[in-house]
Amino acid sequence: MYILSLLAFTPFVLALLLTPICRNIFQSRGWVDRQDSRKTHSIAVPRVGGIPIALAYVAALALLLAAPGSTGAAALSRLPAVLKFLPSAALVFAIGLLDDLIGLNAFQKLLGQLAAGSLAVWAGVQIHGIGGQALPAWVGIPLTLFWLTACSNAFNLIDGVDGLAVGAGLFATVTTLTAGLMQHNYALVLVTLPLAGALLGFLRYNFNPASIFLGDCGSLLIGFLVGCFGILWSQKAATALGMTAPLLAFALPLLDTLVSIARRLLRRQPVFGPDQDHIHHKLLQRGLSPRRVALLMYAACGLCAVLSLVLSTARDRSAGLVIVVFCLAAWLGIQHLGYAEFSMARSLVVAGTYRRLIDAHLALRSFREALAAACDVNQVWDAIRKTYRVFGFHEIDLRIDGNVYTERTIDGGSRAWVVRISLPGSDSVTLTRRTDSETPPIVAAYVDTLSASLRRRLPELRATVPAAQTAASAAASGR
Repeated sequence: MYILSLLAFTPFVLALLLTPICRNIFQSRGWVDRQDSRKTHSIAVPRVGGIPIALAYVAALALLLAAPGSTGAAALSRLPAVLKFLPSAALVFAIGLLDDLIGLNAFQKLLGQLAAGSLAVWAGVQIHGIGGQALPAWVGIPLTLFWLTACSNAFNLIDGVDGLAVGAGLFATVTTLTAGLMQHNYALVLVTLPLAGALLGFLRYNFNPASIFLGDCGSLLIGFLVGCFGILWSQKAATALGMTAPLLAFALPLLDTLVSIARRLLRRQPVFGPDQDHIHHKLLQRGLSPRRVALLMYAACGLCAVLSLVLSTARDRSAGLVIVVFCLAAWLGIQHLGYAEFSMARSLVVAGTYRRLIDAHLALRSFREALAAACDVNQVWDAIRKTYRVFGFHEIDLRIDGNVYTERTIDGGSRAWVVRISLPGSDSVTLTRRTDSETPPIVAAYVDTLSASLRRRLPELRATVPAAQTAASAAASGR
């Protein structure tokens, strides 16, 4: 109990004392996060807040190991693996600090995170199995690197509202701490408790309105440490679910990252580019204040924490129910946020838009092939007549060398719009459609194809126009 009290109280007090000192130093040196269109604060706020957190965390462990008598020796005997992965955490912290001070690109940060993950693997922090099945090293090592990198960046991406990343990290750390107590995994307890104390002390200055920000050195460090804690948790898991419980405990930052990647892939945007469509941004756009957004997401983190602890002790059938409840809640939450990308993707699959899009592309390809194979103007006209209705038009008018080819299926009246393609000379193509007709997915591509083909082949088509075509076409159209 003495050890636990020391590990909880020391980093909390140190974070309370060190944070305002560091804040003032950062302010005087100009290490501030300035306001821009993506930020929620209106003034320059000191960043690099990961420094007091790191100092408080390391000082608590050092004080524990330096404790007189059997206390330090007992702690040292329980922390061999942890003392080895601290260098990897220090590397992640250094990468974030460099990014805060001089700026690094996404590729440089990714390489540094992979190097830090490799150090952690070497120290024994590795995913050994999933679902009760042991994994070979060639699978476990890449999976571990992916997990640690994902956790680091997840907490970095969610750090967009005062106190959000720190609060999410605190919930994740306390959940892991509780799991360690339930599993009698005292090594896990000894390394999570100092971080919980440091985060709680720092939150005093980071909650809205924040007087200091985490910076990348803080958010990356929290995410990396939490990822390592999750692996240590899974290695002692009492159930066959292994990493599932830690995954659920850290679900909110990871879900936000997954949603961001999916959105950017759907929109063909850079995966690592910034935007204003994270979960907390969506809540802010709905009129919630930054403080309310943070509290609402704290509640979501608390729910994930409870579900993960239930999952860590549940039987197989109960565990499945917990996972189903979480997936349903996550799906409803994402739907409620109203992401247009997912709505469009769902309509493509569910509403049949995807099938219609394929049909339209196939029809367009057949049209291109027919135009390319046409030998004279009559064959070109035949290709147009067979396809213009497929693309939503009800009237077509082709004029070449003074001759008119026209066809109409219905009377559009005044409720119609017209596309006119001007060709060299006085030639043209006019397509008309009703405004209440269903618009095909690629109608513009059909018009572009028709225009490009006629412009390219107009001289040779003019030579194939029959002399009496005008009167015949007009008579056929009923005009």
